[in-house]
Amino acid sequence: MSEQLNSQPVLARDDGFHPIEDQPAVTLAPDTPPATLSDHLDAALIGIDFPAFSDGRGFTLARRLRELGYTGRLRATGRLIADQYAMARRVGFDEVEVAPDIAARQPEDQWRARADWKDWDHRAQLAG
Repeated sequence: MSEQLNSQPVLARDDGFHPIEDQPAVTLAPDTPPATLSDHLDAALIGIDFPAFSDGRGFTLARRLRELGYTGRLRATGRLIADQYAMARRVGFDEVEVAPDIAARQPEDQWRARADWKDWDHRAQLAG
């Protein structure tokens, strides 16, 4: 699988890298107006694009979707790095699509190392 991972994007999940088998029914841009998020609550899989490492608006969209009651899968797409994985999981993403160039620089073990995100989830610790 490692040769395949070098040439195609993969999904990072808590248990490692996985091949992409399905595409989002809806893809949201980071500047999607929050008032329109409820239009997508029935989608099975929503992708939220991160056009740059420093653009965190997608985290807000994910949190808002979950607060509105979205129960489907959320996938972060675009330019995210392993250090952002824990934040993505905390705000409600189920997986992160990792571009081949990023996967080559930050292999699976670096993403899995951030899978302890629940241990660092301050809000969950406060809730008990």
